[in-house]
Amino acid sequence: MTDTDYLDQAEALLRAVELGCDRINDHSDADIDNQRVGGMITLSFANGSQIIINLQKPLQEVWMAARAGGFHYHLEGGRWLDTKGQGEFFDHLSRYASEQAGQALVFSS
Repeated sequence: MTDTDYLDQAEALLRAVELGCDRINDHSDADIDNQRVGGMITLSFANGSQIIINLQKPLQEVWMAARAGGFHYHLEGGRWLDTKGQGEFFDHLSRYASEQAGQALVFSS
């Protein structure tokens, strides 16, 4: 994959996260504060916990840090998959955000 392809796909992922936060905030009381600076988004929850999503351009990966740990994802077949074979980015984000928010939340591409 070229660097341009990676950036296009990674930017689409970040936009989907931002839109997901907006949708969740409009339809629930989760109140996720999301702040984007360049290639990084910080999701802040009411309990003070955070999830940080960061682009890793040299590796063509997306990294996510949550209470559950740190995870690396690469694009494969149009999906961002965990580099250790443990699942897909949006499934993980939904699970970890739900745990940190204390209610069921769903993020999708």
